[in-house]
Amino acid sequence: MLKGSMPALVTPFENGELDLNTLENLVDWHIEQGSHGLVPVGTTGESPTLSHEEHEIVVSTVVQKVNGRIPVIAGAGSNNTLEALNFMKHAKTVGADAALVVTPYYNKPTQAGLIKHFTELHDKCELPIVIYNIPGRSSIDMSPETMGRLAKLPRVIGVKDATGDLARVCAQRITCGTDFLQISGEDATAHGFNAQGGVGCISVTANVAPKLSAQLQAATLAGDYDKALELQDKLMPLHHAIFTEPGLVGVKYAMSLLGLCSDEVRLPLIPLSNETKKLIKSAIQTAGLT
Repeated sequence: MLKGSMPALVTPFENGELDLNTLENLVDWHIEQGSHGLVPVGTTGESPTLSHEEHEIVVSTVVQKVNGRIPVIAGAGSNNTLEALNFMKHAKTVGADAALVVTPYYNKPTQAGLIKHFTELHDKCELPIVIYNIPGRSSIDMSPETMGRLAKLPRVIGVKDATGDLARVCAQRITCGTDFLQISGEDATAHGFNAQGGVGCISVTANVAPKLSAQLQAATLAGDYDKALELQDKLMPLHHAIFTEPGLVGVKYAMSLLGLCSDEVRLPLIPLSNETKKLIKSAIQTAGLT
């Protein structure tokens, strides 16, 4: 089962190109640090600015390097159903364990359109699907009722919920059932999300603090919310600092401070302001990472 701390992997660059050696090193490091799964080529993996070829190279590289040690949920979303299907088929071919499929962005389908989109993907590829519901980015919010209908499909197994609404977890337990995997997509509320019935977090902060993130998730899943809260207190300044500007820019800068990868991002994203850099440096010290 997919659960625990699953970093939404950054995609390292060097002089504008994929840095696959660093990507492979990050995979090993995350496994050593206790991450419970990896999610390549999501938003934090800069999927909007990767070519289709680069997208598939990153997924293949991560799956091969993981080599079955932990689950890999491959980013496969698009606002074009055929394009999403092709990404899913590639992920299935190279051996990913599941696909993370975002609700179609920009073209704003209806709830009926969402059902048709995900049903089409389900019926034409046997890879398990985790729905990614992030209305703040996609402008579409999949309702609990719609999700409940999709949860009846055998390979629609869960949701990465980035609504920030903790009551949504309870609503989706009613419509989707208690076996449907609810995974947080927001670091700052991941502690409370699990208390409501969640089983993990696809995390941005875990790129730079994988051990603490994994320990927090393990504590909540064991029902030790006092211990989890202590860990959350250490991580909260880092969550805040990383998301002061776009999160992937913040987390890449934090990783660069620890020598994990460069802070290089692709336009239209740009490097952090000096003020945010100071916040991140301070938060790294609070979390005990240096």
